[in-house]
Amino acid sequence: MKVLVIGNGAREHTILWKLSQSPRHPELYAAPGNAGTDALAINLAIPSDHVDSLIRAVHEFAIDLTIVGPEAPLAAGVVDRFRAEGLSIFGATQAAAQIETSKAFSKQLMAQAGVPTASFRIFDTYAKAASYVQLRGAPVVIKADGLAAGKGVVVAGTVDEALVALDDIMIKRAFGAAGNHVIVEDCLVGQEVSIFAFTDGVNVSPLVAACDYKRIGDGEQGPNTGGMGAYSPPIFWSFALEQQLREAVMIPVIKALAKAGTPYTGVLYGGIILTDTGPQVLEFNARLGDPETQVVLPRLENDLLDVVEAVLSNNLANIDLRWSHDACVGVVLAAGGYPGVYEIGRPLTGLDSLSSNTMAFHAGTIKLDGVTATSGGRVMTIVGRGASLADARGEAYAAIKDVDFEGAYHRSDIASFGK
Repeated sequence: MKVLVIGNGAREHTILWKLSQSPRHPELYAAPGNAGTDALAINLAIPSDHVDSLIRAVHEFAIDLTIVGPEAPLAAGVVDRFRAEGLSIFGATQAAAQIETSKAFSKQLMAQAGVPTASFRIFDTYAKAASYVQLRGAPVVIKADGLAAGKGVVVAGTVDEALVALDDIMIKRAFGAAGNHVIVEDCLVGQEVSIFAFTDGVNVSPLVAACDYKRIGDGEQGPNTGGMGAYSPPIFWSFALEQQLREAVMIPVIKALAKAGTPYTGVLYGGIILTDTGPQVLEFNARLGDPETQVVLPRLENDLLDVVEAVLSNNLANIDLRWSHDACVGVVLAAGGYPGVYEIGRPLTGLDSLSSNTMAFHAGTIKLDGVTATSGGRVMTIVGRGASLADARGEAYAAIKDVDFEGAYHRSDIASFGK
């Protein structure tokens, strides 16, 4: 069996790593992949959102199954196009992926489905939004409606900060068409957690949870990033909380999407905040998260290929999804200067010294004259696995001392206080 994974990050490397463990020994491809995926798969030099080129490659290489990693190809309608060609693909359709690509769509869907989320208003002009903020006061959360590479959300502590955010999004067009509409919503306080479920459009699997770290500096200081680390499972995670979130969040949303004529298949990601008044949904993503995938998939005891095929055949109810009790901690190794200006092309060392309890999932890496070198801001996620979070954390940080490149940077507090 031939399987293509679309994407070039650590999430996609992790997916390929998990697929490589299948007893069915699939032949693996990545588009475009990175230096890490090159060891597991045949890398195809095709950008992840070039749908026509991806379709041609699937026909050329007689690929049996495609798995979508990032959001950009989902937004570009890759699943719809593949299905129209009669090709097997795992991921959400363009319409169903609106749960991530349009925050307005997502909030309205939650309101209709009775899913708990912060009170909100949607605006299509700066004047209307600014007037509302001035009347309402702060703190308040400002969100660009569309995809903004994880940067379109501002938690404004004052009215002035909110007005600046609105100006950036709607007047200066910092995120282009993603800022045609904005959502202004209440600011919630509490512990955040990411939850994931497989779904075939009707059935919803048991949930798995992780916590991630967004800011560049220790103690959640400095600018936001794509994610500087994660761990799973959270110390506060329980069967009761899993059942509550599955029944109150995931199942109602899947039912609402099916009722709307846009059934959702694939992986659904819910960003949850546990407030004093109960869990609330911050956002949904239409795919696995990054860096959460790197600490979640190593805990999956099933053959990932079996799970994917069960989703595609509407047979998820017959899969006994099993998650290891082991813990995983992932620490992102980034280029100095990220998320601002950083240099690339720095050779990596120490990758051959990893223990059996550690993994290196590549993101911004490339092969230069046969040597693995940096090619992005988030270079890789070093993951440790152990019987406890403390054990897993020890493995991760021991490994990160050995893996190095000029200007390497990482946070030192991932999973240190049981976030």
